[in-house]
Amino acid sequence: MSSDVAVVGFAQSPVRVRDDATTSGVEMLVPIFAEVFREVGLTRRDIGFWCSGSSDYLAGRAFSFVSAVDAIGAVPPTMESHVEMDAAWALYEAWAKVLTGEAEIALAYGFGKSSGAELRRVLALQLDPYLLAPLWPDSVSVAALQARLGLEAGRWTEKDMAEVAARSRAAASGNPAAQVSGPVAASGLLARPYVAEPLRAHDCAPVGDGAAVVIIASAQRARELCERPAWISGFAHQVDSGSLGARDLLAVPSAAGAASRAGACDGAVEVAELHAPFSHQELLLREALGLGERVAVNPSGGALCGNPMFAAGLARIGMAARAVMSGRAGRAPGHATSGPALQQNLVCVLSGEAS
Repeated sequence: MSSDVAVVGFAQSPVRVRDDATTSGVEMLVPIFAEVFREVGLTRRDIGFWCSGSSDYLAGRAFSFVSAVDAIGAVPPTMESHVEMDAAWALYEAWAKVLTGEAEIALAYGFGKSSGAELRRVLALQLDPYLLAPLWPDSVSVAALQARLGLEAGRWTEKDMAEVAARSRAAASGNPAAQVSGPVAASGLLARPYVAEPLRAHDCAPVGDGAAVVIIASAQRARELCERPAWISGFAHQVDSGSLGARDLLAVPSAAGAASRAGACDGAVEVAELHAPFSHQELLLREALGLGERVAVNPSGGALCGNPMFAAGLARIGMAARAVMSGRAGRAPGHATSGPALQQNLVCVLSGEAS
């Protein structure tokens, strides 16, 4: 049983609306599998465990993830699993496999063709099926309720939200995978119309298609495969009530709890990649994770600049790992969320030193 596991490779596809990709994701996955294998010096035969994250609801058919296995290949036989949520949770399962010694090298991947359906309505299906889902409140409207609560409580202003979006877009200029990027003034953003008051288009993650892949390895293999592995020093996830009326939408106890259990609040953090699909949610998550002003939050641009469903959370962990592997950070948490209004939260802490 290995106590040390590290990220040794990461790749993601450019996020955009793709007419050439099917809901199986194979067209998006094959190139990034090849990219990450070249980077790490492996082949698919070296992977001891595969785990994917996707959604049958998004694809519009049952067992849609089985089609994605075509990107893996039928030979040699593989040990493979799947989670019906963001692939950050697939990485958690893969991490457990390596910890228990069932695999030395594991690969987690996620994919989503968000443009293949009316995403705002599809996400309404994750709501409470008895009281909320029959009303069809879409995902943007639910987030708007949360944003309005924060404004009325004096927690933030529309200007604060616009500044988050402007900073994210400027940061994304250096991220070739970003869907939206480029410098823009917060004042200019505030002049634009609402899409669901108080949210404007810049406050909401764009709809785009994409995929991401992360390779992890046991301590011995990690040192062989990577000059500076990103060691997983903590990994945890928690969930809050699925009923919007049963929880305080301005508190994110599952994020704070996962961060505490993962050790994200212990020691210095230089970089944090937060999966915040709405501008005000970054403000909530900063507070929940106890991140100070000196922490560089979402230097990749974050989900506001590219939010491929079921891959964006894994990409946040991959980007945090890349910051550690490149030497830009000694300690960096990656965060993923799932469910309405930050209902479920996962935190993975990456470090430049093994425990």
